[in-house]
Amino acid sequence: MALYSAAAAVLAGVESRQGSIKGLVYASRFQNVKQLYALVCETQRYAAVLDAVIASAGLLRAEKLRPHLAKVLVYELLLGRGFRGGGGRWKPLLNRHKARLKAELARLKVHRGVSRNEDLLEVGCRPGPAFQVPRFVRVNTLKTCSDDTIDYFKRQGFSYQGRASSLEDLRSLRGKCFLQDPLLPELLVFPAQTDLHEHPLYQAGHLILQDKASCLPAMLLAPPPGSHVIDACAAPGNKTSHLAALLKNQGKIFAFDLDAKRLASMATLLARAGVSCCQLAEEDFLAVSPSDQRYRQVQYILLDPSCSGSGMLTRKLEESGAGTPSKKRLYALAGFQQRVLCHALTFPSLQRLVYSTCSLCQEENEDVVQDALQQSSGTFRLAPVLPSWPHRGLSTFPGAEHCLRASPETTLTGGFFIAVLERVEVPSSVSQAKDLAPELRPSPGPKRKKRRCKAAPAPKTLPCIYRGNGRYIQLFSLVLSSQLFK
Repeated sequence: MALYSAAAAVLAGVESRQGSIKGLVYASRFQNVKQLYALVCETQRYAAVLDAVIASAGLLRAEKLRPHLAKVLVYELLLGRGFRGGGGRWKPLLNRHKARLKAELARLKVHRGVSRNEDLLEVGCRPGPAFQVPRFVRVNTLKTCSDDTIDYFKRQGFSYQGRASSLEDLRSLRGKCFLQDPLLPELLVFPAQTDLHEHPLYQAGHLILQDKASCLPAMLLAPPPGSHVIDACAAPGNKTSHLAALLKNQGKIFAFDLDAKRLASMATLLARAGVSCCQLAEEDFLAVSPSDQRYRQVQYILLDPSCSGSGMLTRKLEESGAGTPSKKRLYALAGFQQRVLCHALTFPSLQRLVYSTCSLCQEENEDVVQDALQQSSGTFRLAPVLPSWPHRGLSTFPGAEHCLRASPETTLTGGFFIAVLERVEVPSSVSQAKDLAPELRPSPGPKRKKRRCKAAPAPKTLPCIYRGNGRYIQLFSLVLSSQLFK
């Protein structure tokens, strides 16, 4: 399969220092980047174990396999979920050595005095809180609804446990059970390590695999249908698709990113999700003029800039010795983040902005927000949101408690930071009653009804505008089959 060859190429590139796992995955042009990224990360995590088993079994002497490909295949056979999509020509090849490989893995466990596969890992690679984080799945309301999705999973043999009432409910998920998130009704929660990359609803764009913390920025921005929104650093596009769902494809999203390859992948993601209200631009947001007439109606901005990624669950697999970034790198990142946030606050019609990072570092979070608020001279303030959220901003300045933080330990999500900034005084040209977003509170889950709910109607073709090198290019994607729920 192309998946295994692509994973082997990424591992070889990482070993030869051609780039990080994430960068090489995006450069691979493999369509399902999340599936590829997950396979590479897990193979890398067990690399020492796999090397030992492969050497003891003599696999490379018996078969003409490249070492990195052998590592990927043996991971999938012994530690993964079995060969996906049948495994192609690799499955019969590995099956010839299956008994020997399993015997060597068992012998290694006996030698080290352990019973579980994960106990073979070095201390730094063993599953910690990150591997207890459940699988969050956002229902794409542009194509379906939560009730129909829940019914579909129930028909597949999953057991629906209702709406979660606590974090303990999420921690206790096992097997083929799932819950509805207590804060976001369109978010379903499955046990940790549940793999839905091959699921037909995911492949059809009905589901978005997105961590709960990553869903909060769009939810807290809360642009009503018809709004004009900027997604300033948009790729890979999950938050953009969430914004489009909140807008019900009514209004405009101006999405900017400098990475052409990530932007191309994003265009594919948005088309599959049925997004038709977005213009993608390969452009530096700092070069976008707030006085440009195209953006005169922009009242909402989502800003999720480049950051250290210190809150990412797979961060340790990205680069050896990854942890807290160096002070030099932190200052460089914080300087960029502060410039881009201050730039966003100069858009004349802006009413509400969400600043977020997947970093745990104060320098990229509270410090950046504090500097931007000071430079805004009282024009903007921190909005108090989600008062029941358990993890608040660090108390580094008055009002910092209005910021939100997230982590595997406190919220069962990836590490994240979110601040909601709102204009204190509305410009005279803007109607305050119409445009100010209401205070957000956890919304109750929808009641189950006998009458089936309907997805938002979708056109036969879904336009998504992509602008590269100063030109707009129209992209189309056929709507995927609507027969999935029938």
